[in-house]
Amino acid sequence: MTERTRRRTPTAVCAALTVTVLLGGSAAAAPPTDPYPADDPPTSASTPADAAGTPPDGVPLPDEIRHSRNVRHVANMPPRPPFDAPLAFGTDIAFTGQHAIVGNYEGFTIYDISRPSAPRLVSQVHCPGSQNDVSVSGNLLFLSTDTSRSDDSCASAALPATEPNAWEGIKIFDIGDKAAPRYVASVETDCGSHTHTLVPDRRRDSVLLYVSSYGPDAGYPDCRPPHDRISIVRVPLRNPSKAAVVAEPVLFPLGGNPGRPGEFPDYVVPTSGCHDITVYPERDLAAAACMGDGLLLDISDRLRPRVIDQVRDDEHFSFWHSATFNQAATKVVFVDELGGGMAPACTPEIGPEHGASAVYDIVGRGSHRRLVKRAYFKIDRPQDPTENCVAHNGSLIPVPGRDILVQAYYQGGVVIWDFTDSRRPREIGYFERGPLPPDQIPAGGSWSAYYYNGHIYSSDLRKGLDVLAVDDPRTAPARWIRLPEFNAQTQPSH
Repeated sequence: MTERTRRRTPTAVCAALTVTVLLGGSAAAAPPTDPYPADDPPTSASTPADAAGTPPDGVPLPDEIRHSRNVRHVANMPPRPPFDAPLAFGTDIAFTGQHAIVGNYEGFTIYDISRPSAPRLVSQVHCPGSQNDVSVSGNLLFLSTDTSRSDDSCASAALPATEPNAWEGIKIFDIGDKAAPRYVASVETDCGSHTHTLVPDRRRDSVLLYVSSYGPDAGYPDCRPPHDRISIVRVPLRNPSKAAVVAEPVLFPLGGNPGRPGEFPDYVVPTSGCHDITVYPERDLAAAACMGDGLLLDISDRLRPRVIDQVRDDEHFSFWHSATFNQAATKVVFVDELGGGMAPACTPEIGPEHGASAVYDIVGRGSHRRLVKRAYFKIDRPQDPTENCVAHNGSLIPVPGRDILVQAYYQGGVVIWDFTDSRRPREIGYFERGPLPPDQIPAGGSWSAYYYNGHIYSSDLRKGLDVLAVDDPRTAPARWIRLPEFNAQTQPSH
């Protein structure tokens, strides 16, 4: 989501701070509200050649669930107070062992997913500060704060962006005891931390975080233009309280995309930082989505990422939001978050090439590699004009020899699509709810949808954690792949 509240600056009170932990050992998964029997749900309208029946006319009723025949909704964990407030949006997900950690504008929640059909709430940490995107490494949890706060504690208050003594950046927790996470450190970063990406350090005693932030203003004390760089934080694994910014590499020495003003959907956001970076450490590659630009980076020197190629698509892309490599690192899927996640971008008037994903082939070798656009992919199931709907966070389903992505679409739901043929991507499954009731704030749906160890986990802005199962021969080989840990922006080599 690109909507944000700004911000910020100096203090970095890094201490063992107290957090509110709500234990939920007895909480159980609510049964999915699903009006369709598992053996005969409606099928996707977007790929009639693949469909096993006729898709329903129109859109689902408010909160009604629909899904393709090959997808089952196996569990939902609704948010608990205070994570059920109108603006307490669910955000990103990280996985470690048999636990899923789900971010929220109010903090984060740890779930035991050893039984995917019956997740159990282990703990909930109240620590406000958008977006609270999460990643995990061993017993350490990292949390992005991208609003100006009175200090770096979990009891902080929001401050105006112009306040010179505000704080925002990275918070670090010890989650060795999942039932009682402990806040151990913080690192302030320029322009905050909208998202961050965990990168294995060459020094095995530490990890690196590539911090993406944007939106500078001459009136913001620690976020003045030009903001053409990222922050790199090194976290010593044995002493995370010593975490610090160790580099601020400039990615746009000549400036980024100047943008194009206009009305929705005909505009391009100027580049003033990056929104999200996905790394493929074993290939020494990264793909950066930076507002008006898409980058392919060489990260063989972790502290000095080098731009290999830079692409733009001012005709169709308004906001370069995120990226995903295929397993062979021969393709990148870039995402356009048209409307910042708050607009109805999945209507016939917007069309199939705005607010979509774009498949790029990586051609050439070494420093001569280039990104070549092959096709767009976007859901085309009917959506209500009140529904915020646009391409958002996803991950590969690790099928050897095929390129299959599961992806969130806010109120457009969750989609599974195949881009093995990069010129002809196609949908092979989906899950969605109908629009939110008219008396609710019209912003909801799936923020993040990731595949982990046999199931899809979706973080819904309003509905909590959904668990989906996929029963399809095209994705079946992925069931044999098990990971001890997964951060979607740090792609593993399966």
